[in-house]
Amino acid sequence: MKRIALLNILIFALAFTLGAQNYSVDTGKSSLEWTGKKVTGQHHGSLELTEGSFSLENDRISSGMFVIDMTSLSNEDLEGDTKEKLVGHLKSDDFFSVENHPTSVLKLNNSTKLKNGKATVKGELTIKGITHPIEFEGTKTGNVFEATITVDRTKYNVRYGSGKFFENLGDNMIYDDFTLDVTLVTNKE
Repeated sequence: MKRIALLNILIFALAFTLGAQNYSVDTGKSSLEWTGKKVTGQHHGSLELTEGSFSLENDRISSGMFVIDMTSLSNEDLEGDTKEKLVGHLKSDDFFSVENHPTSVLKLNNSTKLKNGKATVKGELTIKGITHPIEFEGTKTGNVFEATITVDRTKYNVRYGSGKFFENLGDNMIYDDFTLDVTLVTNKE
């Protein structure tokens, strides 16, 4: 009787494991592009993922973890000293405090069922050691997953130039939301 019960447990565990599809992210082929806007224009650049993986079960994301290398933060619309000055400022304590917080983490908790390759994804984003829930729409095309994630930087104590915290900024105001355009090239494990 014990053998039959153990066999049933093993069969159930195997069936559950086979139902999950695990994906690892090819960090060399994937991209993470940021865009930040201000009253007088915008800037954009990139970040690198150091690692990432997630699981799909029954066409739903069941879990996932992505580590973002904040030291890789770059700018792609400026050149020379202006570019270096902006990147240095973004890495400073005024913004992302990269020396103290060299990584940020996106944890995926679940999603709606993929329908026509799209799903609403829920998770938690940690920046500067501060974690908040986040929700966005993701798209799956073959082994590529894409999303545009809008982040309110002030939730993560990134307040420099924010109209929520400083008055009379005029043309120096920086909008609180920035976007991350994510393209993940994955390998099914």
